[in-house]
Amino acid sequence: MPKTKQQKAETLSALESYLKNQTSVAFVDFKGLKVKDMLALRKQLKQSGAKFIVAKKTLLQKAFKNANIEVDFKGMEGEIAAVFAAEDAIAPVKNISDFAKTNEHVKLRGGYMEGSVLDIATITALANLPPLQVLRGQFVGTVAAPLSGFMNVLQGNIKGLMTVLTRRSETVNS
Repeated sequence: MPKTKQQKAETLSALESYLKNQTSVAFVDFKGLKVKDMLALRKQLKQSGAKFIVAKKTLLQKAFKNANIEVDFKGMEGEIAAVFAAEDAIAPVKNISDFAKTNEHVKLRGGYMEGSVLDIATITALANLPPLQVLRGQFVGTVAAPLSGFMNVLQGNIKGLMTVLTRRSETVNS
């Protein structure tokens, strides 16, 4: 049953409000997805602080156009849903990617983050990044590595001096 103009206006208003409060948006093709699988995906996304919104491509196009964002929804295959991430920008994309590994009906089709529209390759690369805590740990390790190496060099000189002094004291005492 087609939606009335009032229902479309409400959907458009909801899309625009989600778009204002998002850190990222992922576009997902869910054609052929069973209801129980969609509910499972929505539950996973809700735990990540994301909203899975199903709307017609024309309404999505209009909402993004009203926000001065140019996205070509007509070029995207299948039935498109928008996943609005309000907290962590990458976690919902990871959830979708992981879910797509077990369900062939879910496919990432693109996204929007920090003022730029992302193609399939970019959004897939983001989905394959390690979690934020791991990235932070890697960054700290990278920053700390030169300092750690420098400290080891300095300790090597002190250890060498101590070895020489210890051997010298042993030869004097013998």
